[in-house]
Amino acid sequence: MNTLPQQLANGLLLGSMYGLIAIGYTMVYGIVQLINFAHGEIFMTGAFGAFTVYFYILPDGVSMAVAVPLMLVGGGIVAILIAVGAERFAYRPLRGAPRLAPLITAIGLSLALQEVVRNFYPGADRAVAFPGLDATHEIGSVTIKDADIFLIAAAVVCMSALAFFVRKSRTGRAMQATAQDPDTAQLMGIDTNRIIVIAFAIGGFFAAVAAVAYGLKYGNIDYRMGFLMGLKAFTAAVLGGIGNIYGAMLGGIVLGIAETLASAYIDGIPGMDKLGGQSWANVWAFALLIIVLLVRPQGLLGERVADRA
Repeated sequence: MNTLPQQLANGLLLGSMYGLIAIGYTMVYGIVQLINFAHGEIFMTGAFGAFTVYFYILPDGVSMAVAVPLMLVGGGIVAILIAVGAERFAYRPLRGAPRLAPLITAIGLSLALQEVVRNFYPGADRAVAFPGLDATHEIGSVTIKDADIFLIAAAVVCMSALAFFVRKSRTGRAMQATAQDPDTAQLMGIDTNRIIVIAFAIGGFFAAVAAVAYGLKYGNIDYRMGFLMGLKAFTAAVLGGIGNIYGAMLGGIVLGIAETLASAYIDGIPGMDKLGGQSWANVWAFALLIIVLLVRPQGLLGERVADRA
């Protein structure tokens, strides 16, 4: 029990990262009913965009206080361009097709982005060292790094800005209208194609923020990093109620805490000593999803709605 506060903090941090990525899944699904399985690779390309800024553009010895904002800009630009390009050239031509077609396209795009980075980015076929924020701080019995502070601050700022944008801005209200009924929204003068592009762009930027936080926290990036993180973020989106932006962050936090606590404590339960540790963390994360979907299929904050015709 002495380690419980630290494990809860670790779970909150991990869940915040999942939540930032999950928002991209849930926004796109809420508007166009599409599961963008390439979103994990958009997260990955954002990490390599930030890496490029730090190692190839900024001068040696630059302060991290200067570097991190510029890395966010570089990673965000790359992730947004990939996300918007995917919408325009991969998904928009399939807008009226059966749902299986864009789903298969998303999986193909995911694999293509992985292979492009692996084959054409120098050194990307192995783990790439990323600048870390390793200075530690003690808060009672909890130890956190500067990278953790950045992650929490970024999650709070991004979520607050998104909530304000969706609720108060004209574009945000247009996004809500498009999510409810795109055909009626278009008849009312809303440019639904523009709204969909904005949703992909916001999701891409949030994925890039999470990617920078990932690199700063763990000290390396990898062309395969998007697969598992994307799968976990999709799980978080479903867990919270896919289509609900608040549910995405809540689902991420619940998933992160559950995964951390399970890997830390479940091997202490009699008869389950071989089912704990980090190697089982992914198993318990998806087991939680199955349990929630059995009890509440629409997710924690989702609502039961009929499929849109």
